[in-house]
Amino acid sequence: MSTVNVRLLLAFFAIYVVWGSTYLAIREAVATIPPLLTAGVRHLVAGTVLYVWARGWKARISATEWRASLVVAVLFFLIGHGTLHWAERFVASGVAALLIATEPIWIAMLMPPEAGPRWSARTLGGLAAGLAGVALLVPREELAQGTQQVWGWAAILAGALSWALGVRYSATAPLPRDPFVRAATTLLCGAVLLLTASAVAGEIAHVHPSSISARSALGLVYLILFGSIVAFSAYTWLLERCPATLVATHTYVNPVVAVLLGWLFAGELLTPRILGATSLILAAVILLKGETAKRTAEEPDEPCAVTVRAGAD
Repeated sequence: MSTVNVRLLLAFFAIYVVWGSTYLAIREAVATIPPLLTAGVRHLVAGTVLYVWARGWKARISATEWRASLVVAVLFFLIGHGTLHWAERFVASGVAALLIATEPIWIAMLMPPEAGPRWSARTLGGLAAGLAGVALLVPREELAQGTQQVWGWAAILAGALSWALGVRYSATAPLPRDPFVRAATTLLCGAVLLLTASAVAGEIAHVHPSSISARSALGLVYLILFGSIVAFSAYTWLLERCPATLVATHTYVNPVVAVLLGWLFAGELLTPRILGATSLILAAVILLKGETAKRTAEEPDEPCAVTVRAGAD
């Protein structure tokens, strides 16, 4: 297996598995840390680490690249992550993952034909199977929740749409060429926006270190190290090598990861409903990857195409 293929496999593992575990970490973090402050600190530390590690000051980032990074930060972090962190105060982490799973639909609708898989029967079938699978993960009692739940769902859906718009914009935006520098600039811009919003909302003025639990602190550390530094860097790197609709399949796998973590560490049962949902979600990933392989078979120079074909052997 080539070095490129190993990197692609590790990157997909990061956005499939690591990001799947962050929904629970967010829920733990915002239990005693204000949500916008949680997201702002998370991205500030991660962005600073990546900027130093990638030697961003040597990249000579232009004003145009900083402006493009700011736009992406608004869509990805201020709206996308801001709404998710806020909503997870009263929306279950698995349900949040379900709602984020609408992202591939938005991306498939927004991306130009040459930037992703065609609207073939396989693509439509994959998207439909994925949505049907994650829908099975929603307990019936969640549907009967009150107004807070409804606002939380709406906020997460708005965040998913905003993230998809960010993917569409970043496909042609004049961002820094180095993927790690690009991740650092967008994270730092997002941190400034989120911390400003947190201050305006009065979060910073009312939070006290003594009120922060150890579980919330550990959740925040996990989000910084794995959710932002590792997984977001992998996500940024993948977007420039693979079709956006394929990369977005992480939103189908993330709910499955959340369910498995609950089974392994929280004693939750693997019911027939959950097993059926898992089968549908995995089928969606296979269909979308199969369509990508078919589309890229005529483009052997595309790194992602090599990996998809290798995986089929």
